[in-house]
Amino acid sequence: MIKNIAIGTGRRKTATARVFLREGSGKIVVNGKDVKDYFVSATQVKLVQQPLLVTSNENKYDILINVCGGGLNGQAAACLHGVARAITQVDPNARPSLKANGYLTRDSRMVERKKYGQRGARRRFQFSKR
Repeated sequence: MIKNIAIGTGRRKTATARVFLREGSGKIVVNGKDVKDYFVSATQVKLVQQPLLVTSNENKYDILINVCGGGLNGQAAACLHGVARAITQVDPNARPSLKANGYLTRDSRMVERKKYGQRGARRRFQFSKR
């Protein structure tokens, strides 16, 4: 049986990522697929790997991620947040470098709710004087 060293939860917009850190060779699996197969763009893949590169742990851990909700960009950012949190559990010395890059901060920007009497959150219906 494979034992998880650390578990981190990452969130961004409506996406939530559960990250499981294990001893291994640097393989990242997202929802049962390889990270390069799951995330379409290379920037999203880079975003997920960023905390590992900053702490120089690229080939030290295997990472299993379950992510749901939101779109692919939000999911990638949620994965980044979760991986950073999991790494701090294993190695507290990595915290300052992760914090300096802003990987431990939860990006709290959410979609503003739609208000009644309006077309959207801020957009009004077209005004007609006559």
